[in-house]
Amino acid sequence: MIEMISILLKKNFAYEINGHVYFEVNKFEDYGKLSNKKLEDLKAGSRVEISENKKNAEDFVLWKPSSSEEPFWDSPWGKGRPGWHLECSTMSKKYLGDTFDIHGGGIDLLFPHHENEIAQSRCANNTKSFANYWIHNAFITMSNEKMAKSTGNILKIKNFKENIDGQVLKLALMSAHYKQPLDWNEKLLKACQNTIEKWYEVYIVIDQKITLNEDILSPLYDDLNTPGYIANLHLLYEKALKGNNNDKSLFVLACNFIGILNKTKEEWLSIKKKKSLISEIDILKKIELRNRARVDKDYNNADKIRSELLDKGVLIEDKDGKTIWKLK
Repeated sequence: MIEMISILLKKNFAYEINGHVYFEVNKFEDYGKLSNKKLEDLKAGSRVEISENKKNAEDFVLWKPSSSEEPFWDSPWGKGRPGWHLECSTMSKKYLGDTFDIHGGGIDLLFPHHENEIAQSRCANNTKSFANYWIHNAFITMSNEKMAKSTGNILKIKNFKENIDGQVLKLALMSAHYKQPLDWNEKLLKACQNTIEKWYEVYIVIDQKITLNEDILSPLYDDLNTPGYIANLHLLYEKALKGNNNDKSLFVLACNFIGILNKTKEEWLSIKKKKSLISEIDILKKIELRNRARVDKDYNNADKIRSELLDKGVLIEDKDGKTIWKLK
């Protein structure tokens, strides 16, 4: 990071004032092209740091001094730490090169983070592009609210993968285009579970001579249109249901292409017995209902709730006045 800052200073794309080093945005003529923002429209206070050390309000930090309580590294500009955009540029340069194919990230990173990555990387590396393709995903919500640790409505894959087969998770995540928000809920998971269940009705070991044609794959060429591809799978399923082994092989192969129906029917049935569809939020709700029943001395209902959770693969234990749970 210090090396990249030094290069930007040497090339006159950056400047140093009072131990701060800033990238001078107006020196990079393509700034704002990714997010379709014009430099003249960027005003102080709109997600840019205002500082008396800056030449321009739009300039972003490459290096800043650290106080005595903050972490620091030694540098030519004093003890301090790098700006948060810079580490991405240096890591990608080290592991992927000056230019690479695909850069992903949440839609909230489009500006200013990715714009700043592009600016500092292209100027330091003297390239015409930073990444060839940009894929910005929308958010996953839960009950139409953005997931956040503060509210507790977060999806923990480490818990879900023990309780739900990966095929169901994949189908659920691909049911919306990556640029569109996806609301994560029990209804979605059950629908995907039922779809996988239905599709396994026509499962067959693939004939190795069968290949996928361009018509089937075409939605994926259109900006990874996974809902469009899944719509093709439904059509192929209907055809397989009425058709011969070639139709069934083609359907299974098309599913395999996105990681669906990638287990034999016997393996699926075995997994199905062990998995259940229950979210962490629903587990906590069940535990709350059980605790209320115990307070009301309704022990029959409390035992019933415990049994329901156990049937879904959830073990609960009362310890030190609290109820804890884990997946069996």
